[in-house]
Amino acid sequence: MSCIVSESEVEEAALEILTELGYGYFYGPDIAPETPDSQRVTYSDVFLIERLRAAIATLNPHIPSPAREEALKKVVRTESQDLIHSNQVFHNMLVNGVDVEYRNNEGEVVYDKVWLFDFKEYSNNEYIAVNQFTVVENRNNRRPDIVLFINGLPLVVMELKRPEDDSEYEDDDLIWTAYNQFQTYKDEIPSLFRYNAFLIISDGQEARAGTITSSRQWFTSWKTIDGENTADFLIPEMEVLLKGMCNKDVILDLVQNFMVFEGDHGPIIKKLARYHQYHAVNKAVQNTIEASRPDGDRRCGVIWHTQGSGKSLSMIFYAGKLVVDMDNPTIVVITDRNDLDGQLFESFARCSSLLRQHPVQANTGAELRDLLSVASGGIVFTTIQKFLPENSEDSFPALTERSNVIVIADEAHRSQYGLEMKMSQKDDEARFSYGFAKHMRDALPNASFIGFTGTPIEFDDRNTPAIFGDYIDIYDIEQAVKDGVTVKIFYENRLSRIDIVAEARNTLDTQFALLTEDREEYESEKLKSRWSRLDAVVGSKSNLKKLAADIIPHFESRVATPEGKGMIVCMNRRTCVDLYNEIIALRPNWHDDDDLKGAVKVIITGSAADEKSMQPHIRSKSKRMKIRDRMQDPDDPLKIVIVCDMWLTGFDAPCLHTMYFIKWLKGHTLMQAIARVNRVFKDKPGGLIVDYVGLLYDLKYAMANYTRSGGRGKPADLKDEAVDLMLEKYEIVRDMFHGFNYRRILTASPKEKLTIVREGADFILSLGRTEQQSKHERKRFIQHVTELSKAFALSKPHAQADLI
Repeated sequence: MSCIVSESEVEEAALEILTELGYGYFYGPDIAPETPDSQRVTYSDVFLIERLRAAIATLNPHIPSPAREEALKKVVRTESQDLIHSNQVFHNMLVNGVDVEYRNNEGEVVYDKVWLFDFKEYSNNEYIAVNQFTVVENRNNRRPDIVLFINGLPLVVMELKRPEDDSEYEDDDLIWTAYNQFQTYKDEIPSLFRYNAFLIISDGQEARAGTITSSRQWFTSWKTIDGENTADFLIPEMEVLLKGMCNKDVILDLVQNFMVFEGDHGPIIKKLARYHQYHAVNKAVQNTIEASRPDGDRRCGVIWHTQGSGKSLSMIFYAGKLVVDMDNPTIVVITDRNDLDGQLFESFARCSSLLRQHPVQANTGAELRDLLSVASGGIVFTTIQKFLPENSEDSFPALTERSNVIVIADEAHRSQYGLEMKMSQKDDEARFSYGFAKHMRDALPNASFIGFTGTPIEFDDRNTPAIFGDYIDIYDIEQAVKDGVTVKIFYENRLSRIDIVAEARNTLDTQFALLTEDREEYESEKLKSRWSRLDAVVGSKSNLKKLAADIIPHFESRVATPEGKGMIVCMNRRTCVDLYNEIIALRPNWHDDDDLKGAVKVIITGSAADEKSMQPHIRSKSKRMKIRDRMQDPDDPLKIVIVCDMWLTGFDAPCLHTMYFIKWLKGHTLMQAIARVNRVFKDKPGGLIVDYVGLLYDLKYAMANYTRSGGRGKPADLKDEAVDLMLEKYEIVRDMFHGFNYRRILTASPKEKLTIVREGADFILSLGRTEQQSKHERKRFIQHVTELSKAFALSKPHAQADLI
């Protein structure tokens, strides 16, 4: 039976859409070398040279012809055999212009730039789609389905397949054979990809886009055409992607402002904004321009994009576009912790090319004042604590009166971003203080403020909207999971696994967790003794022995399926070290004095004044960074880190799939911490948080606030739901083998097992009466087994999982 929609028809549909978008069209063989309408000299030419030459002349009329020709030679010349490096060099020329020099009429040397695209008026560029574009390189003859040329340069390559039917392919989608073809093309015809902005794969229904370095998991959909609404299901994904990404108003904006190259710890990775980042940033830039006008209210708004969905990268795209659209303003990036300041600064520093400058850190108030004394420009990182007035000052002095200053606040809903005056009491003396936002406003009276957050603003929070304004854009958990940008998080309660004595149980009420963060100083003082008693019980040697004895087999079961790493969160540094000692007492081979070896490490700060037993675990920042790199490397033998406060925010290790909590957290702090396990990694089905102290109430409270704030989806699902799903899928797979004794494989010899596997496959295929039905049963079986495997991985360890 022939397929209903052929691959050639998918290609025709794509070309029809591109034509609607205003692209010109050529059939590849019609413009091939040695044809009447040839636009290439040889099949190794991957650009349309005369169209590129004409575009350069049109866009740069003030540049002498010899200099324009020299720029053309620089563009077509390949200076490196490394594809990624070569692509980065070309991207820099594309975005920042090609450097040339020439002598003017007075004989003076002029240093100038030749522009390949008109980024100010997109319609001044030429857009052409060519199908069946043959490229021959190193005796390799390949023919990509569609290439999109802008001003003669091959910026986008598309590989298409027919819509999947009940075919012989075992992969979850036929579309991924197109992805595999691109990997071959990059090796065999690399010249075509030197100029590539992004790649598109599609079967007409599904469609994905990624860069030349994107792994399969980062080829993602584009879900909107207009940037306001998610496209209707009835519109095929290929049409949504082409109209959403490749229309003339978007594609060059993506090229200029939404691509970065990162590679500080390994190979260079080219990253492309996803649809939610692109549209949120453009909305934010427009809001910022309006808010910073003389009659603006200086409130740019808040972007709420759930943790793990690329918030830091969105901030970078935002800053980079502001530099262009607002004529190089001064940007101040504020966090509320030194470690977060460092982590975010590193991310910005890796993308300095997009930012067109190198960011700097202000370590003192004096440095901050000096850095803000410039007339324009600069990206300055600092912590909000730098805005605390000196003891003799009632308010923070103004650092600059300029209005071209944009303040970006990371996690903008923290409690210290307050405006109201508060009164505290100590030793019968009343003290009055303001939140840091008040002092920030005093220091930067004419600056405009924008907030980025991974968790929602508290429902009753009045400070955040007063400072930053309303939401600009929301990208919630439900949408992120649907898009495959994050994975689900599951919750497991193991409080009953440890024997906490009555005193601790009485203290384990939620009131205590709610009293710790935002209370006045005198209230906190009253709580200290209560916390100390609880800390002593939970951190007792007998309790830590039980914790270690429970965590180790639980984690070993977790890493059996799937591969990954774990994090243990403790109340304090002392507990971190003591638990470490209990763990290595049970698994001595996990210990190693060398930071570059060993399976478990403690991540804490400290000083020489700390007791001797803690000193081996107190490391400099550079040593902690080495351990961070090990933790982020899925192949490194480091499997568990034990932390107190560090790495609970801003730390990104996609292979991390399990967190053990021996510490109370609440609100956005809890939400940010558990999100460490929601990153996408290979076949990781989800993340797991394991609770030893009773976090469920606070988790439910955070969920309620999340929903009230407009978020869809749950921050965490109960692990029992994964177990129920596992049992459901197990029943389906088991029923498919009804009439076949598959359990005999458990006692069979190795030789017999091979035969039983073949018999099982034959039994599944025999469920269909025709060849087509057999293919359908095979596909259905593979689908249910895959779903069972994922649910099983989420459920481990569990008594029901052990029975399967």
